[in-house]
Amino acid sequence: MSALWTARAIAGATGGTASADFAVQGVAFDSREVTKGDLFVAMKGEATDGHKFIDKAIAAGAAGIVCETPIDFPHVRVADSAAALTALGAASRARSRARIIGVTGSAGKTGTKEALYAALDRFRPGKAHRSVKSYNNHVGVPLSLARMPANADYGVFEMGMNHAGELAELTRLVRPHVAIVTTIAPAHMEFFGSEEAIADAKGEIFEGLEPGGTAIIPFDSPHYARLRAKAERHAARVVSFGFGEGADVRAVDWLSDGRGGSLVTAEVEEALLCFTIAQGGAHWVANALAVLAAVKAVGGDLPAAGLAFAEMGGLAGRGARHRVPVDGGEILVIDESYNANPASMAATIGQLGDESGKRKVVILGSMKELGAGGEAYHAGLAAPLVAAGVQFALLVGEEMAPLAKALEGRIDFEHVAAHPAATARLRDLIRPGDVVLIKGSNSVGLSHLVTALTHGDY
Repeated sequence: MSALWTARAIAGATGGTASADFAVQGVAFDSREVTKGDLFVAMKGEATDGHKFIDKAIAAGAAGIVCETPIDFPHVRVADSAAALTALGAASRARSRARIIGVTGSAGKTGTKEALYAALDRFRPGKAHRSVKSYNNHVGVPLSLARMPANADYGVFEMGMNHAGELAELTRLVRPHVAIVTTIAPAHMEFFGSEEAIADAKGEIFEGLEPGGTAIIPFDSPHYARLRAKAERHAARVVSFGFGEGADVRAVDWLSDGRGGSLVTAEVEEALLCFTIAQGGAHWVANALAVLAAVKAVGGDLPAAGLAFAEMGGLAGRGARHRVPVDGGEILVIDESYNANPASMAATIGQLGDESGKRKVVILGSMKELGAGGEAYHAGLAAPLVAAGVQFALLVGEEMAPLAKALEGRIDFEHVAAHPAATARLRDLIRPGDVVLIKGSNSVGLSHLVTALTHGDY
């Protein structure tokens, strides 16, 4: 196996000084993620200093260190480790001949990124690379770039933001050949005055497009015209996806497969493709359409993408499904605990309406960063819950108070302050045959409830 980086290449990219010759197979900035042969980048952060964990990284098998102080271990010394990581990411992008795809949006970024990777990896096994987890910010994106093998054919990178200007900086580092906006929704409204401002910020992804690049945008979005106008200033080609007549990549028909997934017939410009998606719901159909548009744009294989959709399991925190034994039977736990905004909440609750079970239960956590409209957004979830036939709702977090008020007399519910109190209620709450949806902003900590249920620790 050829090295991902040599000490000489790292020093050349970062302007640092190498203490010795070494080679690495991976890159990490979290000592807990270091594996044998990795480069550990010791960065100073707001909460701690990575230099304190160099010994731990070495014990875990690190083959080299990027650091700001001399150490008695093979290293490249730099003036600023965070800047060095960005420089290493830029060097990786500069040496790559891969077709690069950037993904952003208010919801669906990670799922779309993972589906794209699965589709391209099925077409060219071992030749596709993507961001891991949700490494989509000013340190996660350079890290993901730095990890890309020099011989990769495809690179898929998730990019996020919560302030104007952030995405412009990231996309100029990634320099995608294809840029996708999945959807526009009221996420991070605390930092933006309107959805239009969010659309403008997401549209920054097009600013980094390579010459001849393709922009992929949601046809059914009320901000379609705004996104298209932005895309046309930077892209050689704009491709729309959605359900409406006129979309370039369109779902002609789709329905639930009765097992938590969807059967879809889609027009991909002049081609017609029938496929199954392991995940259910209109939002996943839309994600798949965006993926098909991107696969076609980079010269991938559409049938291989269709097969990849059927093979994809749910992601932890983003749709993973767990059949869990309980006294007297089993329950189905749908784990959407990683993140939430009003649009993704409504979509996922709507999907729950298609599930079959003796009782539909939701455990919903507060949606964060919604600004002045937060109370109305939370209360607005009452109608989707009623429409989905939910019989019981466990609401977690103080921001859920408006929803609790809106549900009075409509659905049985309880409202608790935090996830420990919610966990304490599980044993009395859960019954055999339940379908349990767990969704909320990551900071609410509902993943603890998923762990408790799946491990029987409640």
